[in-house]
Amino acid sequence: QVQLVESGGGLVQAGGSLRLSCAASGRTFSGYAMGWFRQAPGKEREFVVAISWSGGIKSYADSVKGRFTISRDNAKNTVYLQMNSLKPEDTAVYTCAAGGRDYGSTRWSEYDYWGQGTQVTVSS
Repeated sequence: QVQLVESGGGLVQAGGSLRLSCAASGRTFSGYAMGWFRQAPGKEREFVVAISWSGGIKSYADSVKGRFTISRDNAKNTVYLQMNSLKPEDTAVYTCAAGGRDYGSTRWSEYDYWGQGTQVTVSS
């Protein structure tokens, strides 16, 4: 079992930045690819970004490329999502996930563990 706890969400003005963290406990964190997904009210859940277990492969949704950066610190069992140039359309609950095959899948169903989510609200 892997437990995931997100933090760092909040309210920010458009153009601002936030850094989300996802702390893992339980089984060996470094063996899992990690992903971030988000879901806005009334919308489908969507893939945001993923990172392979080694950190060598990163995948980004087109909507966040150039603005968001994922990283991981296996010594701290934590994955980070740095979000810059935030837009109102980035408003959503952001959830981290562990599993996703070795490379970091874009599919929610291919992850094995999920956090509870953290709210990100971007005001215009």
